[in-house]
Amino acid sequence: MAFWSSTSVFTSKVPRKILFMFTLSLSVTYLFYSLMSCYNSLQFPLQENYAYQGRLVTEETTFVTLREKLYSASQGLSESTEAERTTGVSSVKDHAEAEQRTAEWIRSQASPTKSAAAYHTTALEREHQEFSTTDSELRVNCTMDYGEKKLPQAIIIGVKKGGTRALLEALRVHPDVRAVGNEPHFFDRNYEKGLDWYRDLMPSTLEGQITMEKTPSYFVTNHAPKRIHSMARDIKLIIVVRNPVTRAISDYTQTLSKKPEINTFEVLAFKNRTLGLIDASWSALRIGIYALHLESWMQYFPLSQMHFVSGERLIVDPAGEMSKVQDFLGLKRIVTDKHFYFNKTKGFPCLKKPEDSSTPRCLGKSKGRTHPKIDPDVIRRLHKFYKPFNMMFYQMTGQNFEWELEEDSESRSSQD
Repeated sequence: MAFWSSTSVFTSKVPRKILFMFTLSLSVTYLFYSLMSCYNSLQFPLQENYAYQGRLVTEETTFVTLREKLYSASQGLSESTEAERTTGVSSVKDHAEAEQRTAEWIRSQASPTKSAAAYHTTALEREHQEFSTTDSELRVNCTMDYGEKKLPQAIIIGVKKGGTRALLEALRVHPDVRAVGNEPHFFDRNYEKGLDWYRDLMPSTLEGQITMEKTPSYFVTNHAPKRIHSMARDIKLIIVVRNPVTRAISDYTQTLSKKPEINTFEVLAFKNRTLGLIDASWSALRIGIYALHLESWMQYFPLSQMHFVSGERLIVDPAGEMSKVQDFLGLKRIVTDKHFYFNKTKGFPCLKKPEDSSTPRCLGKSKGRTHPKIDPDVIRRLHKFYKPFNMMFYQMTGQNFEWELEEDSESRSSQD
């Protein structure tokens, strides 16, 4: 009774309108906080779904997108203007900043569970690393974490000091070519390690890309043709050849730079110089007997699976030779004359400066060495020695490399 009497006294003293407003305000406040709580609990999953919807794309679609970026990056090397490059870089920076702000917002809205917040943050950072790569980076290494490792579908098998490194570097500009930088020497030195070891050396490739490697010593290795044939009968083989006399001098020059104490070229080239007996067992000269080595390869592969690149034309007309190589490999003609410039210091073409590098891509100091002066009589005798082998090589390949014209020009210059 005391309670009800006190309550009636209180309500009689306080106006009913004020009491109603007070109760209503408490209800609205409670409703507001309830809605805010629900909003925060629902908003992160929505943002999560938005941020990671790219992961629902199929693997095939992802590969197609990457290849399109590769093509656009390669073509943009020579066609984009300085203003376009500046705009492209700024847009990439803006995109990266926007993603960073999104990541910070998501972290602030994350659920109270610490493990869930850590998971989403890590996943978003991984997303940023995978999809915020610039086009110039995509041209070089975008497939590093994509695709699969395969055995090569094409190999540059020779010849040493013919221009194989220059050819490989030019091919690596093409977005559909993935090649090993170093020489694996699998079929001549490491064959016992097995194909799994060999495959693991190869870069990852996407569908439609070609895996390549180059080891020039394969061409003169007797068991290499059989071993390569047992791995892949339909493989494509590329051989870069050069005037065998010039090639031999270049080979000797490389050895001389490593072993200055070796005998002179003239001494090593002859068994008996007085009698004019050439020492064909000397590796520098033996490699240049191209017809002899090609005969071994033709026992396992048809000429349709071989392509011969002129080392001389690769210097004077790199784009022309690259067009033929790209056709042979079934590639689009993307590497053109716009990708080359002539380096007067080195005396051969170099690739134009990529957008992501401060220096042009040119072959190292081991390339383009100055040849020692060789006795003209020795050069004349070597040309005479190689001539029948060259004629046989022309007949076997169906190509005339015109090395005899060089001999004639050298003999005329020596008489002047």
